[in-house]
Amino acid sequence: MEMNEVLFDNIINTAQDCVFWKDKDRRFVGVNKAFLDFYGFESADILIGKTDEDMGWHSDPEPFKQDELRVLDGHSTYKVLGKCFIRGEERDIIASKRPIYENGEIVGLVGSFMDITEVHRRNMASTRSQILYTPATLKPFAYFDNIIHEISMDEILDPLTGIISRGYFIDFAKSLVSKQIPFTLSIIDLDNFKYINDTYGHHAGDIVLSDVSKALAEFVGENGVVGRFGGDELLLINFRDLKYDEKKAFFNDLYINKGILRRNVKADGHDLYITGTVGCATFPSDAEGYDELFALVDKTLYRGKSKGRNCYVIYVEELHKNLDIKKIARQGIYTNMNSLMTHLEQVTGFENRLLSVMNLLQSELNITELFYAGKDLKLHSPINKSMKEDVADIVNIVDGELLAVSEVADLMENSPLLCAALAKRNANSVLIVKIGLNAETDGYLICASQRDHRIWQEDECGILYFIAKSLAAYIRLSGESIPG
Repeated sequence: MEMNEVLFDNIINTAQDCVFWKDKDRRFVGVNKAFLDFYGFESADILIGKTDEDMGWHSDPEPFKQDELRVLDGHSTYKVLGKCFIRGEERDIIASKRPIYENGEIVGLVGSFMDITEVHRRNMASTRSQILYTPATLKPFAYFDNIIHEISMDEILDPLTGIISRGYFIDFAKSLVSKQIPFTLSIIDLDNFKYINDTYGHHAGDIVLSDVSKALAEFVGENGVVGRFGGDELLLINFRDLKYDEKKAFFNDLYINKGILRRNVKADGHDLYITGTVGCATFPSDAEGYDELFALVDKTLYRGKSKGRNCYVIYVEELHKNLDIKKIARQGIYTNMNSLMTHLEQVTGFENRLLSVMNLLQSELNITELFYAGKDLKLHSPINKSMKEDVADIVNIVDGELLAVSEVADLMENSPLLCAALAKRNANSVLIVKIGLNAETDGYLICASQRDHRIWQEDECGILYFIAKSLAAYIRLSGESIPG
């Protein structure tokens, strides 16, 4: 029997694997029926001419893009593990791809994948090294006591971390509200978790999630329950600490005394320093229902992220009631850059320019002070004119455009002068940006924070970098040098 177009179509559309083919720009040209069924599409028209990024199927599309670029360069891939979103849920897939040739030239690629989520979950469940909750530990809670005889623990628990899965945790919280049982609800977001996955691999990320989940569950003990909301976000119910001072003591223990959310985790040969951001509120003192309670927790978590992460925010009505998340979200890097440009253009003089942006920096970056060092390599302040302290060894640590340091003490070995100068001013974290254009260095802008182990975010680095480059351009145009 000869292969013809009709026979080929029949084979492709009866295959159980999802099959697709793309052009040399990675745009979809066609897919089979299994592919359409998997995504719930009636026809391929919705995706023809689009890329994976256009469709938004991956939380991190870059690995898939690089994988396909290698295929279009003449390589084939076989059974590569990955993740994609299907109807709002992230699923585990395994995919194979190879180039399509026409007249000896690569004109596109063909690939297939299959969903292995359930297999992956069963394997994770069977190999999971930690079982953090058992029927015996959950039985004291009426909600779980009513369901553990009918539902397996594998379904109740998150297969990776061993803590309560999202659906059952939320139903548990709602049952507490319906029975008017007081509790504090927290959302815990692990800081820069995507960076860990991208840099050290998803397996290292899994180890981090499991380690932190175990530490949290053991720390809370019989006073509460820990669950996984999804991705790098964890949930915590605390029955014991309901008043402000009690919650503050609880989080001080969590961060400082016990180091649960400021800890080193060994993963795949790497010693990773992990921090988290927490938002919390209490039922019924802060909210009358579950939806309202969750909204308050989400609001305080967002506030913690906007303050620089690696911190906790306890809901306080007079502070947070009118906090507008959408308004904060709108104050993004573009808005900040525009505001900075306006301020910088309105004044002359190097120090005057720094002073003009101080309020914005203090409100957006929550910094303590802004310093600078010119060609004299002395530490100066636009506010304290008498400051002049030797930091000549700053050149030992800033060999690029920017240096973000979470703990000033880490500078002691290579830059003791700068470390001592910053320590005198109670700076525990620092962000340093070179002032200069091209390869020339005019000096350094030094942004100090009193927060321990602060995780500097990309937008914060971008803001200070923009200021440094603006100052360098001003120096070139005005002929003015950095004071010192």
